Amino acid sequence: MGTYKHGVYTSEQATSMSAPITGTAGLQVIVGTAPVNMLDNPAEAVNVPLLVNNYKEAVAAVGYDKDFAKFTLCEAISANFSVVGSGPLVLINVLDPAKHTADISSTTVPVNAGVAVLDVVGVIPGELTVKKESTTLEKDKDYTVAFNDDGTANIVLISGGAGEQAATLTVTGKKIDPSKVTAADIVGGVDVSTGKETGLEVVRQIYPKLSMTPGILIAPRFSEDATVAAALQAKTREINGVFGAVCIVDINTGENGATKYTDVKTAKEKQAVSSPSAYAVWPYAKVGKVVYSGSALAAALTAYTDAVNDDTPNVSPSNKALAVSAACLPDGTEVVLDQEQANTINSFGVATFLNMNGFRLWGNNTAAYPGNSDPKDRWFSVRRFLTWAANSFILTYFQRVDSPANKRLIEAIVDSENVRGNGFVARGVCARYEIVFNEDENPTTDLLNGKLTFHQYITPYTPAENIEDIIEFDPNALSAALN
Repeated sequence: MGTYKHGVYTSEQATSMSAPITGTAGLQVIVGTAPVNMLDNPAEAVNVPLLVNNYKEAVAAVGYDKDFAKFTLCEAISANFSVVGSGPLVLINVLDPAKHTADISSTTVPVNAGVAVLDVVGVIPGELTVKKESTTLEKDKDYTVAFNDDGTANIVLISGGAGEQAATLTVTGKKIDPSKVTAADIVGGVDVSTGKETGLEVVRQIYPKLSMTPGILIAPRFSEDATVAAALQAKTREINGVFGAVCIVDINTGENGATKYTDVKTAKEKQAVSSPSAYAVWPYAKVGKVVYSGSALAAALTAYTDAVNDDTPNVSPSNKALAVSAACLPDGTEVVLDQEQANTINSFGVATFLNMNGFRLWGNNTAAYPGNSDPKDRWFSVRRFLTWAANSFILTYFQRVDSPANKRLIEAIVDSENVRGNGFVARGVCARYEIVFNEDENPTTDLLNGKLTFHQYITPYTPAENIEDIIEFDPNALSAALN
């Protein structure tokens, strides 16, 4: 028997419209190398996705060294947190201290004030053998290891330990060797026996582990290799079987690449960079004397542009100011481009850096251009918005899967999306953002098999790449003014 009621009562019902869950379009995923030898447990930072929100967290996660040519994750950390001011980042380090190493030959090091400076970069503390004459010292009992800003190591003798009062120490051991990291390490794979994923294959773990969808994939400097560039382009599709992303690729500036702007087209074609989900950049750029790869700077600026536009990726990063001193090659040789030359590079489907009262990223085309001129594939901002919208749809309505496929479910999805779309249209993000449920696209056979098909119309505004002013001399105005 029901409860006897007398009075006024209320109850709540679940909201019919779903609150939108947005995909993180600007979430950068960087695959590269880092000085993980500086960490207490280096193995914990090898081939795992590490989420960092600021410079301090990044350094604590993978270490830091200013030699960006050797440690590309450090380059991305600096580009984001020191140059542009964007984040968060997901870092995937492939440099393995158990694999990419070199021997440290026996070295006699003088001790001053209880400290011996070992002038070797990349020392692996757990692999050191330190002796005072014939006595082998024990780490954390007789000495500790601290790293300097240049990556060299200090062997600090502990008071009361066996090394106290030593004048010299004899040191042997191992150091990390970034030069042994290859394109194959960046591309990665899956170990058949253990199932362990490495390199770009680790991208699959980001959503299950971090509940975040990858937005921009980069492998600074390494992406100049055609194999890495191909893997990046392939990895933007069907992440976890459903999500999409974009990648930013460095066009080769090496001996077989482009050292001048007229060679960019040939270099791009050799790298086979042609995906609508790829944004190609040439050359590098520098801040003072510090050289950064184009992909690291472009990715940071793209994420920053999203952040200042309500985390919506409809605005192109092109023509946005970038605090760099010059465009350059990896060795620091400056590349001086005028607008006409920069536009020529753009015509190849490649972005560059242009100085117009301050440097800025210059280029709206994806790498698919000029071979593909479909607006959804040509424009980088349009491609990113459509990918982001698709990811957001999946994330928002996953909770509706396995619900009864009735009219109420259909109306809830249509109403939710159109309310959201009306907001985009009102803000000037899109010309149209509308979803419909068409009967002719949902035959009875599909409905019986539990399949619902919606049709969405999304038209983000294309960038105003070409603004022309027609100037005409009016002789009649001159005559009227004089008479």
